[in-house]
Amino acid sequence: MAADRSVCSGGESEPCGKSCKKDAADASPHPLLEPGIAALTTVLPIIDVAGLAGGEPEALARVARELGRAARDVGFFYVVGHGIPAHLRAAVFAASDAFFALPREAKAALAIERVGDNRGWVGLATEALDPTTAPDPKEAFNIGFDAPGVAGRNVWPAVPGFRATMEAWFSAVFRLGLDLHRAVAVDLGAPADTFVAAFAEPMATLRLLHYPPVAAPGAEGLGAGAHTDYGNLTLLATDEVGGLEVMRRDGVWIAAPVVEDAFVVNIGDCLMRWSNDVYVSNPHRVVAPRDRVRRSVAFFLDASPEAIVAALPSCVAPGERPKHPPITAREHLAARLAASYAAALGEAGAIDAGPRGG
Repeated sequence: MAADRSVCSGGESEPCGKSCKKDAADASPHPLLEPGIAALTTVLPIIDVAGLAGGEPEALARVARELGRAARDVGFFYVVGHGIPAHLRAAVFAASDAFFALPREAKAALAIERVGDNRGWVGLATEALDPTTAPDPKEAFNIGFDAPGVAGRNVWPAVPGFRATMEAWFSAVFRLGLDLHRAVAVDLGAPADTFVAAFAEPMATLRLLHYPPVAAPGAEGLGAGAHTDYGNLTLLATDEVGGLEVMRRDGVWIAAPVVEDAFVVNIGDCLMRWSNDVYVSNPHRVVAPRDRVRRSVAFFLDASPEAIVAALPSCVAPGERPKHPPITAREHLAARLAASYAAALGEAGAIDAGPRGG
């Protein structure tokens, strides 16, 4: 059985317990929170999910346990052993490079302002994940979920193999995200299939990100400002450049080093709400690259628009009320956008999921 490979601030070399918490002030009577332990990871844990996709009970129990520790502590972890082929990952980055190398006019023909529904090209320095800072020096290309048998709303550049590659990656990472939700459910004391129906037609977005070198970065030198993610889980594939930084629960920023062939996974605001704040959605940011391009591929897994987001019964202590009222995933996303940027509706009433980085 593989162990959760992380190191606690106290210097322990063995895996830390599920109860790693910020401090004693976080104590709660609910058993899922296991209060009273004052330990913080200084390195993001690495979770081997081998066997999870195959339905192995031992793998599900182990991943649930390790994921739960990370979700209560820093809200971030690496996933390895996922089974997504390295050649597909390489093809995605190659296709992304080919797209961003196109002339500006070719990319502008697919601009998000023209396409709508949060799909298409986002120009350089046109978003600010932290609205208190200058626009982020990055560009992006968004691909959304299209239900089978329905006319697709995505747009595709004239790059050979681009569509087939991206659709294969979308499908593979989506399946991985669903498998991780089985582990989430088990960790939170719910049936493994708790979240299945909530992701029948998800507000999921595959986002290609391109950070050109910044010769004279802003005061903080950021490629993407500090923010939390709005949905359930984000699964991020990065190149060798790195730059992602995560805020621990004590407010200290730590780097997320590159781990070969791994995904960096983080808890989003919506899953934190589903867990009745048992899980934590922590801020993160990207340091601007100085001498080379940084590339990443983010998959934002948000629930279906009409899915009801309500605290799982197992996450509410006896005699207490949920911390948040029930809400649809669409309403949650609109509320988060209104609070941070602006709520915007795309065509046919679909939510424009707004700017996000990684």
